[in-house]
Formats: sequence, structure tokens, C-alpha cells
Amino acid sequence: MDLLRILSDQKDELRATDVAALVTRAEELEIKLDSPLAQVVIGVRRSGKSTLCQKRLLESNVNFAYVNFDDDRLVGLKTEQLDDVLQTLYRIYGDFSHLFLDEVQNIQGWPLFVNRLLRQKLHLIITGSNANLLSGELSTHLTGRYHEIRLFPFSFSEYCKINHVELGGFSTKAQALRMNALDKYLMQGGFPELTSSDNRREYIQSLLNAVVNKDICRRYNIHNSNVIWQLANVLLDRFGQEIFSNEFADMFGVKSPHTIQKYIGHLKSAFLMLSVPKYSFKSIERRSTEKLYAIDNAFISDRDNVLMSDNLGWRLENVVALELMRRCQTETEAVYYLRKPKSYEVDFVMVERMKIKQLIQVTYDFQSPSAKLYSREIGGLLKGSADTGCDNLLLIMMTGEATTIETEGKKIRTVTAADWLIGNE
Repeated sequence: MDLLRILSDQKDELRATDVAALVTRAEELEIKLDSPLAQVVIGVRRSGKSTLCQKRLLESNVNFAYVNFDDDRLVGLKTEQLDDVLQTLYRIYGDFSHLFLDEVQNIQGWPLFVNRLLRQKLHLIITGSNANLLSGELSTHLTGRYHEIRLFPFSFSEYCKINHVELGGFSTKAQALRMNALDKYLMQGGFPELTSSDNRREYIQSLLNAVVNKDICRRYNIHNSNVIWQLANVLLDRFGQEIFSNEFADMFGVKSPHTIQKYIGHLKSAFLMLSVPKYSFKSIERRSTEKLYAIDNAFISDRDNVLMSDNLGWRLENVVALELMRRCQTETEAVYYLRKPKSYEVDFVMVERMKIKQLIQVTYDFQSPSAKLYSREIGGLLKGSADTGCDNLLLIMMTGEATTIETEGKKIRTVTAADWLIGNE
């Protein structure tokens, strides 16, 4: 393995980055380059983790070195070779104060190496594509010596910026162009590289292959990948719905529902799916009942052999779920859903320190709602408010009038999705 050539190639590729062409993302400011803590950026593959860190480092003008462990030429790199990597980096970059370790979880034994570098007072920036492995090993070996930053694919605001869509204007034209952009975003999703790609299906299928094969099957030594693949495709088809392990165990001929639960955990750890638990005062119900949402709308229909309608209402709900999770800035904030069978459902419940802050419904067309739609959306909020005592009620809609509905002694604010997603409420 010619480390000098490989790492030199990586340096050349890094230095060729046109920083001016990159969109500024809020998470950049979360990377504290002067901190003694390792700065750890985690998220699904191709969400922009490497670019985010590169932009932050290049614009800061600090002396840093870089190694990408997701390079196919570094497959098979052993723990004992990490010192060789470090020595080669010093040879290429000279002395450096910061070290960027990209997709470091691909190397067995990496936490001990990272811990040693921290003791040597190096400032570390780390990326990874597996929450369970990365966070688990970090907490075990680094014991609080790291700062975790979660990165999603582009938000709608970032999608607008990269496509030069005006965010602040309230003219008829500006609002219509944002609606046009949201129509596209619901279908295309927010993976950064897809903004300039014409080969969407090939890109997404390749990305899905990498997530399932590398981040799950290879990492967890799953030799029969057929069930994982079937489960991933069914869950992506059923995004936003309650899931039951027993049903999938029967569907795929798996003897134990615990195996299905374990596989679902792997899919969540690889950031392919995100979990929204059911709101309940019973912890066992919060742990055992959940809805799963796709990490990006591109996974919903840009996969091989998928036959699916546009289902725009569901797509909008998926986008809102992702945005709510982006906005959860602390460990005390969380997103739930509320459901009383045969009675009502509230799409999202925003909770802080186990206190409900807001109830949210999402609907596509509320321009002239039918009695059934009005009863489901508004009635759900009213019943949810009565059960929880929360009076902060919000309806997010693709089309309809932004106003305040006063009924049964409650006020329900309605807002268009385009405005809510960019904060123009």
C-alpha cells in the first residue's frame, strides 16, 4: 500500500476545492476549531459532511492535514498502520495543528488512535456515517472529549440558496418561485450532488447500495443481505407509517421479531431512516412504537424497481419531519407523534424536557378543505390539545391561506410549507 501516493492524491483533490462555490451551512459554526474536544460530524453518506469540514478548515487558514478512510485504496488498512498514516501526513503537510479524519469508522481500533492524538493536543475534526458505532465507541473511549454535530442533506432553505431562489421576497413572483422550488424539492430531495446531476436514479441506487452493503452488512457481518434489502425497501415505501416488527418477521420468513428490530436499528444507525416515537407517558410505549421517515425524499422513489405515485402529501410530511429534527438543537428537545386509535392523530408533537411545546399537523391542500379533511386536521389538533393541555397549535400546508383559525376556544395558526421551512412565518 503506497500511503505517500494515496494521501498525496487526496491532498491534491482537497486543495482543488472551490470554496467560493460552496453553500454556507449553519452547522459550520458548530465546528469549534480551537476546542480541545474532537469535533465529530455524523450523518448519512453524501450529505455533505466532508465538504462542510473542508470549507470550515480552508476558510479558517489553520494548518491542517487530511485523510479520507473511505478511499477504496485504503480498504484493509490495519490499526497498527495508523502510525504509518500519521507519519506520512507529516511528511506531506509538514507540521500541522489540526487533523481531519474523514469516515474514520472504517478503521477498526480508531477510537484509541483518536484518544492518543487528543492527548498530544492535536485538534481533530472527524466524520462518520454510522451513528451507533461512532457514538457508542466515542462515549466508551473518549468519555466526553468530543462534540457531536449531526448533518442532514440540504434543507429547503439550502436548496433554495444553491438554486439561487430568493428567500426573503414577498412579491407574487418571489413566492411563486419558492413554491416552484418546493415542488421540485419534494420530488428531488436535498442531496448536494444531485443539484447538478441528471442521473438521479443511478446516483441514489448507488448510494443505497453503499449504505446497505458497507455501512450495515459489512460492518455488522451480515452475510445474507436479502432480508436487509427487502426491509429497507419496504420501510422506504411505508415511510411515515407505524411499523410493527411481528408483521415484517412474518413477511420475510424471519423466525424472531428481535432480528427485525435489530435490522431496523442498523438502518437507523446508518441514517437511512429516522425514527419518530409515539408520544406516551409510558416509556415502554415510547420505545416500542414508532414511525420511520426517509432521511431524504430522493430515497422514496429514485430507487430501482419502485412503482410509486407522487404522493405529495406524504412527501411533504417527510420533509417537515426532517426539518423538525434539524431544529432540535439540544438533547432535551425531541419529536414525537400522537395517536389515539379510532379517535384522532397529530402528526408531530414537539417536546422539551418532556413538556409539550407544540402540536403540528401537515396537510397538502387546505385551500378549500372538505369536511372530512377539516375534521381530521383541525379536529386532531383540538382533541390533541384537550388531551395534552398544549394550546400552541400549528397547521402546515402546501396550499391554503395563512391565517389563524379560532374554534372551540382554541387558536390554530396556519402557515404555508414554503414559508415555514425557511422561517418566513
